[in-house]
Amino acid sequence: MPYKVLAVISVLGKDQKGVVAQFATYVAERGINIEDIEQRVVRGFFVMDMLVDLKEMSSDLSEVITGLLQLGKKMEMEVRVHLHSERAKRKIAILVSKEAHCLERLIADKREKKLNGQVVCVLSNHPDLEPIAQQAGFAFEWKTAKDPRAHFEWLEQKFQQYDADLIVLARYMRILPAELVRAHESRIINIHPSLLPYFPGAMPYKQAYESGVRVHGCTAHFVTEQLDQGPVVLQDVFHINVGVDTLEDVKSKGAALEAGVLSKAVQLFLDEELVVVDGKVIFKPGISRFDIAEKADTGKSTG
Repeated sequence: MPYKVLAVISVLGKDQKGVVAQFATYVAERGINIEDIEQRVVRGFFVMDMLVDLKEMSSDLSEVITGLLQLGKKMEMEVRVHLHSERAKRKIAILVSKEAHCLERLIADKREKKLNGQVVCVLSNHPDLEPIAQQAGFAFEWKTAKDPRAHFEWLEQKFQQYDADLIVLARYMRILPAELVRAHESRIINIHPSLLPYFPGAMPYKQAYESGVRVHGCTAHFVTEQLDQGPVVLQDVFHINVGVDTLEDVKSKGAALEAGVLSKAVQLFLDEELVVVDGKVIFKPGISRFDIAEKADTGKSTG
C-alpha cells in the first residue's frame, strides 16, 4: 500500500455547536480521509487535533489550508495545519546561571530522546556551566549581567540569531525585562522553587524552612511581566521533616524535584499538549498522541 501523506489539523477556540461537523465535512468534501481525532472542552474552551491523510486529496494543498483558515476565522477559532513531512523540531534556548541540576536533567532527557525539540544554545550570565553544556554538544555563550541592559539586549539578539521557539529558564537567576517577555509571550518557561502563589520572589526555600511548613514544592510556569504570577504548567511537592531536616536538606530535596518538573513542562510544550487561554494552561492530546511516523510508514489506518 502506498505511503500515507499525513497532517494534523488543530482547532482551538471558545466552544460552540457544530465545530467537529463543519471541519469534518470540509475535509471529506475534498477527498481527505480522517485517520484519528481527539477533542475536549475545558472551561468552555474547545481543543481538537484531527489526523488526516492527504494522499487522495482532490484539491490543491494551499487551497485546502486557506479554506481551513477561513473556516476557523468564520467561527472565531484558531486553526493550525502541521504537515508531517515538513514538521521541523522546535528550537530551544536554555538560560542558566551557576546551578547545574536543571540543565543536567534536560541534557539527560535529550540523550534519552524525551525532548521532541532541538537545543540550539545555552545562554548564561556566568561561564560556570560551559563545560557541562559543551560536553553535551550544546553551543554555550555567556555575557555578564553587571550591565543588565546590555545583557538583556544580548539575550534578545541571541534569541533572534538562534530563532528560538521556546526559552527555558533552567535556574537562570535574573528577572527578564517586560519588553523581552512581551516579545516571547507564552514561549518562556521558568521553574520556581515554591508552590506558587506561596513564597514568590527570592529565597523561597529559606522562607519555607523558617516558616515551619511541612509540605513544599516547585512550580513550572510561563513567564509574564508580573513576577512569578504566570500561567502554571505543573507543580509537585516534597515533605519537610520539621525539626530534623536542615535548610540544606530542604534545598537538596527541592533541586531534584525542580529538574523533573521543569523537564516535564518542556516536554508538554514541545509535544503541543498545552495551550494558554485567558491566563490559564489547558492540556490537550497533542500531535505526538497520533504516532504519526509509525502510521505513515506502515500505511495502517485507524478508521
